[in-house]
Amino acid sequence: MQTKLFFNITAALGFLFLTAQAQLSAQTVKVLKLEDAIDLVLQNNHLLNVRKYQTEEKLAKVNEDRVKFLPVVGIGGSYQYNTNLPSITVEQGMFGTLPFSGVYFPLPPVDEIIEVGKHNVYNAGVTFYQPVSQIGKINAGVKFSKAEMQIALTEESKATFQIKQAVEKLYFGLLILTKQIEEADIKVELAKTKLHDVESAVAAGKTTESSIYGLLANAADEEQNLLKLKIQYDDYEADLIQLTGLDPAIALELQPVPSDNFQADLPAVDTSLNESGLKNNDLIMASLNKIKADYSIKASKFSYLPELGILGGYTYQEGSEIYPKNNTYIGASLKWNLQDVLSNRTVQKQRTLIKKQAEENLANIKEQVSKDIAKAYRKLKQAEELINVAGKVVDYRKADLKIQSDKRTSGLNLEADLLSARASMAKAESDYYAAQMNHRIALSELKILTGNY
Repeated sequence: MQTKLFFNITAALGFLFLTAQAQLSAQTVKVLKLEDAIDLVLQNNHLLNVRKYQTEEKLAKVNEDRVKFLPVVGIGGSYQYNTNLPSITVEQGMFGTLPFSGVYFPLPPVDEIIEVGKHNVYNAGVTFYQPVSQIGKINAGVKFSKAEMQIALTEESKATFQIKQAVEKLYFGLLILTKQIEEADIKVELAKTKLHDVESAVAAGKTTESSIYGLLANAADEEQNLLKLKIQYDDYEADLIQLTGLDPAIALELQPVPSDNFQADLPAVDTSLNESGLKNNDLIMASLNKIKADYSIKASKFSYLPELGILGGYTYQEGSEIYPKNNTYIGASLKWNLQDVLSNRTVQKQRTLIKKQAEENLANIKEQVSKDIAKAYRKLKQAEELINVAGKVVDYRKADLKIQSDKRTSGLNLEADLLSARASMAKAESDYYAAQMNHRIALSELKILTGNY
């Protein structure tokens, strides 16, 4: 009864596994190396594309601010039709009289009506205004925008590092899960073998049926663990496919990372921030925020000055006799809003406080980065030692597996002994990949902190 129940459970789980395998066989399998995965994510990741567009946006803002150095040039024209025209009336005799042969003639002899202007009036012109006193403020604004562009560029670099590291974690996580699944699969087979041996012993009367229950529970546990690992593998694989922009319908076949990627005897790392202070993204952004605060304060100081500028232009008009047809002019403009002078004091105080915040933040990040560099370097050396030990375990397990395989061929041991050796070998390889992942993550973290990733 218990055996039947066990086989019903395993049959149902086996059906799920077979269905999953059938789906995998229908999928296109893509062989992928770690370097290929990193290249794909740098090409196809949407978050990185967003960061690139943000950098381009800030560059466009810098160019927009630079335009303010140039004079403001305006070109315009208009047309107007007048239904009624203004006129000047010169009354008869307004200019006196003219004597002639004893007769006095009035000047003008009759009332004269002189129309001023025409019905059709045209005018066109060009004007320019060149700021003078605000050049310093404009220059500070341009440098402020440049700092924002550099921050966007640094954020793009930081996002690139983070995504590359995420790909490495997923890649090694999948390699570890592959070996863990292999180990769990062997353990399931081993549990079935032990159960079969006990059932044979029960049939031969060498043991009681009660000993089967523990083996049934153990087999069910191994089946459950195998299923959990496969579910986790599917999740990791889906995340890696999404990051790299590959077709979700494909299945990945990951290549192991060559052992020469995990070098020993790394040179000493400078933890004094002499080099990383110029390359670490967090430090760069903190420094740029301080620079931004400096330029904002500088710009506020120029706000105390009156707005002085040079203006000029040329106009052409037709339709009015009072004004000249062509007129060129040049002059100066002065404007000073005293209310802005008063309010600028509070603005300058706000920006000074922002600068102090930026200075404190920079000091804090310097301390934190220095600690993190030392910590990452320590973890890297520890990971190297773990790789060496895990590699020895793999070699020993490989030798033991060969011995158990030879014994099984000669009939000197049981199938369970060979399966146990295979499971131990898979576990050793899983631990070896885990040690490699710890080393790779510690190395990438160190490179990110020192700005050399």
